[in-house]
Amino acid sequence: MAARTVGFAVADEDRALLDRLVERYGRGNRSEFLRAAMKVMAAGERADRLRRVQKRVHAQTGRLYSADEVNDLVRRVLKPRG
Repeated sequence: MAARTVGFAVADEDRALLDRLVERYGRGNRSEFLRAAMKVMAAGERADRLRRVQKRVHAQTGRLYSADEVNDLVRRVLKPRG
């Protein structure tokens, strides 16, 4: 994996929290922690987008879809046509 060092500042009052989270989620490695945090934030971003789409679909159709129905629709759209 190619990597590049990036710098960022952490406020003194946030340092203890960062150190604790790095120990727990990054096994003492800040880079590992940042990768784990990015995955969590990306999942949250996807969930937010899905909620917005569901809200828009509900407004357009007047129908609420269950999680299973949404998953089935997504699978059908993403399924390779062959």
